[in-house]
Amino acid sequence: MQVKRAANGRPAKLAGANAAIAGPGRPIDVTVVLLDGGYASTAIGPVEVFHSAGLLWNWLKGEPPQPRFRVRLASPRGRMVKSLCNVGIKPECALESIDRTDIAMVSASAWELQQRIMRHTSLIAWLRRMHAQGAYLGAVCSGAAFVAETGLMDGREATTHWGVAEALRERYPNVRWRPEQFVTEDGRICCSGGVYASIDISLYLVEKFCGREVALQTARSLLVGLPRSCQSGYSVLPLSRPHTDKRIQKAEEHVRAHFREDIGIDALAERCAMSSRTFIRRFKAATGRLPGEYLQMMRVTAARELLEGDPASVREIGERVGYADTSFFRTVFKRHTGMTPAEYRGRFGPLQSGSGTLAPAGAG
Repeated sequence: MQVKRAANGRPAKLAGANAAIAGPGRPIDVTVVLLDGGYASTAIGPVEVFHSAGLLWNWLKGEPPQPRFRVRLASPRGRMVKSLCNVGIKPECALESIDRTDIAMVSASAWELQQRIMRHTSLIAWLRRMHAQGAYLGAVCSGAAFVAETGLMDGREATTHWGVAEALRERYPNVRWRPEQFVTEDGRICCSGGVYASIDISLYLVEKFCGREVALQTARSLLVGLPRSCQSGYSVLPLSRPHTDKRIQKAEEHVRAHFREDIGIDALAERCAMSSRTFIRRFKAATGRLPGEYLQMMRVTAARELLEGDPASVREIGERVGYADTSFFRTVFKRHTGMTPAEYRGRFGPLQSGSGTLAPAGAG
């Protein structure tokens, strides 16, 4: 599948599988691009999430700080910008002065997107250049229009705010728009839906670059949830590497929508108009996984998210993600995570506060 393509599995697979997990060495450079007329939170939210990674949790736990990101606020020509609510934000530097970054986040702009794009052609060129150098591009809400204008999203999946989705679909028909998704990833381009999905996409990137534990710590310390990817409440992010096999993408979309059900290889092969043998071979070549393994990883991903925030029993969670046999669910879960569901919940489950400390619920 793709948390969507994210678009598909955890940050893009399980726990940032598409990216090298960054250690606490050199901080990852993040540039948050400020634009006039948008919501200030679409810029400030990412700044605070990235800044908190490796710092706030460590401070709360009395541990040495290990900052994971170095964040800069930049705007075209270094000008102060005013938000939709007339909040002024002063950037640290001009966008044009930045020659390299690891992540470039485009905040939301005013709703007159075509006019804004025409005013910021230098931003379009800068985004192309950063992506060509290997940077991840992130777009919050209507900021997706600026990334779409680069042409880099053609043929790729992306999301945006539902209020501008149709306008962007008309202007950029080659983009595979998925406005029902909160967060998408495809080809080192990540997008988020509404204004406050800026928190989701930021935590998604924290997990992708730093691993799930750092992302969980960051979310807990800020008292926010981990990324949602779709309206169903399941955050099933990309499980597969990016690929262009349209038939297999169709199969992945079906599995994404029905992973809680019994899904047979023969039925998937028929849906893709292939023999079962050809389907298995094509699926493995495109995604890097066999269909059965792919389905199990998707279910485990959904189970992990439920264990992190849902008080339901292990048996109930297993049933909700497609496992009627609780013993088999425990076996599969441990195979993929190295922990039983109960152990995972003890380590990553909801926090309880007391005596000035933070601890997972049920931990003692």
